[in-house]
Amino acid sequence: MEVLADRIQHVIVLMLENRSFDCLLGRLYPSSDSFHGLTGSESNLDPAGARVGVWNSPASDPQTMRIPAPDPGELFTDINTQIFGTPAPADTTPATMAGFASSYVAQAPAGTSADTYDPRAVMHFFTSAQVPVISQLASAFAICDQWHASAPCQTWPNRFFVHTGTAAGYENNSPVHFPYRMPTVFSRFDAGMSDAWRIYFHDVPQSLTLSDLWGHLERFRLYAQFREDAASGALPAYSFIEPRYFPDVDLPNDQHPPHVVTLGEQLIADVYNCIRSGPAWEQTLLIVTYDEHGGCYDHVAPPAAVPPEAPVAGQVFRFDRYGIRVPAVIVSPYIPAGTILRAPAGARPFDHTSIIATLRKRFDLGDALTARDASAPDLSGVLSLQTPDNLGPPRVDAEPYSASPGEVARARQQPLNAMQAALTRLAAHLPDLSQAPDPQTAIAAHIEGLTRAPVIASTGDKVSTPPDTLATRGDAVHFIKQKLQGVFGAF
Repeated sequence: MEVLADRIQHVIVLMLENRSFDCLLGRLYPSSDSFHGLTGSESNLDPAGARVGVWNSPASDPQTMRIPAPDPGELFTDINTQIFGTPAPADTTPATMAGFASSYVAQAPAGTSADTYDPRAVMHFFTSAQVPVISQLASAFAICDQWHASAPCQTWPNRFFVHTGTAAGYENNSPVHFPYRMPTVFSRFDAGMSDAWRIYFHDVPQSLTLSDLWGHLERFRLYAQFREDAASGALPAYSFIEPRYFPDVDLPNDQHPPHVVTLGEQLIADVYNCIRSGPAWEQTLLIVTYDEHGGCYDHVAPPAAVPPEAPVAGQVFRFDRYGIRVPAVIVSPYIPAGTILRAPAGARPFDHTSIIATLRKRFDLGDALTARDASAPDLSGVLSLQTPDNLGPPRVDAEPYSASPGEVARARQQPLNAMQAALTRLAAHLPDLSQAPDPQTAIAAHIEGLTRAPVIASTGDKVSTPPDTLATRGDAVHFIKQKLQGVFGAF
């Protein structure tokens, strides 16, 4: 019996933000040939030449669970520096993984206190006691210590890879390049399956960057609906879950530094507990992973990768190497407890396009979207039990933490991080369907207008209020809600 094809009816992906493998799971097991974790001796040099070793602060208070703070660099040039020690490596430059500390210090704006960007921050790791949910699921089912971000790039390119198998040549979130017209794996379902996928989100779905999905707005649901669908057995074949990126009803739970990691742990626990107590548990495959490492230290150098397509004129990076390792936990009652997943000998490592490869294999979705997902190993091998014998823990519980109204209010007054600024630009480029008699026609016209002149919408008006005028995260939340109401209707 081929378990993936014969038994799995639901694939669920929860993709969080900006944490490396070593940061969250590097000490799950002792480092060995079978588990590429931290030994505790790993280090970088700071700009003064002093050794900065990996370390742990054992507390679980919000300040500790925000490390690293402030946010590390995650631009393409920052990641090159972290891997190679230079922002523009040659093909022969060795990947030393020795530039994290110096890259972090270099983020400090002029006039910043010297101890604000302490290089120790990016070398910090969490223990299983501090992140009990992801650690418990990793040991109760499977952890992959060979899962890389698809590219050494920022969040948007890596999230594009999980949906489309390519980043279309873009290394960073900004500047934006609407419309993003790459074909998605979701459209493969549309060709032959009814209501086969949904995207569940908290505040704004980054996946709406892809105009391929604008014609399927009925497939987007708020996260509360995921809970109901899991409880009633109404989950689709493929569910993709996005975390909360902004402070609004609560603080963000995406784990993007310096957001409190415990809130992301609570989200992971909620997703698992909903599935575990639902009627479809024995037919479900859950993947918990992260889009990119976000500047947090990892000691494993990314290997060469298959470029998704031929480069276009002027493209700086060929997308011929993976990004830095990220956590990946795979959950199913068909997985033996304690599994450490590796790709078959001679195969490419796992990356975000392994999700596409798994979906194509399970649901017979046709040929690869790009050369990258054609080369990616799928997850069928991890489902090695012939019967669903590993039911796992009946529930998992995160550490307690609840932000006070004052904390949320203060967070709303902070300036936008790079991801939040990019999401606000996303909202500015969405079609306004509130007055459209035929939404599909309006969407097509909007895409065509953006294609002709990226700052002009189909009505001839400029794209909504420039997000650069929004001073705080609270301003951005208000702006995004207004834009999403024009897309989806009132929430």
